[in-house]
Amino acid sequence: MWTAFMWGGISASAVVIGALAALFLKIPKRVIGWIMAFGTGTLIGAATFELLGDALNDGGIIPTAIGFTAGAVVYTLFDLLVSAKGGAGRKRSGRSGDSNQSGLGIFAGTVMDAIPESIMLGASLLAGNGVSVVLVVSIFVSNIPEGLSSTVGLQGSKYSRAKIMLMWLSVLLISALAALGGYLFLEQLPEEMGAAIGAFAGGGIIAMICSTMMPEAFEEGGPVVGLIASMGLLVSLLLDL
Repeated sequence: MWTAFMWGGISASAVVIGALAALFLKIPKRVIGWIMAFGTGTLIGAATFELLGDALNDGGIIPTAIGFTAGAVVYTLFDLLVSAKGGAGRKRSGRSGDSNQSGLGIFAGTVMDAIPESIMLGASLLAGNGVSVVLVVSIFVSNIPEGLSSTVGLQGSKYSRAKIMLMWLSVLLISALAALGGYLFLEQLPEEMGAAIGAFAGGGIIAMICSTMMPEAFEEGGPVVGLIASMGLLVSLLLDL
């Protein structure tokens, strides 16, 4: 049980690492875009090979399709809400506005992005074969540029370093608790329901990638991000062997 909490915290710690890098180092936007592109590829692989593949094997096509569609729809609705509150640029490394609402929107959007990933990370321990390496690596890599870009946005909203670090440590704790919750909750469910929830998380992750990570990666990294994302997907495939 506490192993799920630990791995959720480890994967989310990359947000803190990214935040520290943004606060104390000058990292070119292009490099941030490249890192995000690689994370995009690994997350696509994790959602496909781990979440959707397992959901299809355990529950069949109907629960998988319903769960996946519902996850994409729910994420999109929440994304629209968070974007309206100032979180549309939460993964953007450009300067945000100076309103408090924008900073809170960035924070809320980051939490929203982290929860489905962490839930399924905890659930991956239910198979009895240890944590999913694909999910851990994918989430960790994708969280580094999120911490980088979002921290720059928060600085643009006039947040102090102490407040920024407190927010990211809160994200780390929420992610660890979400991983723990995924382990405890999904343990009690029948296979079909567990499969639908896994597919739900996969749908949310894919929607998140397309609406936030891919545009930022291309905007900052240029056309080469297609190759980098492809290599991330290849790494995800190799880790899943």
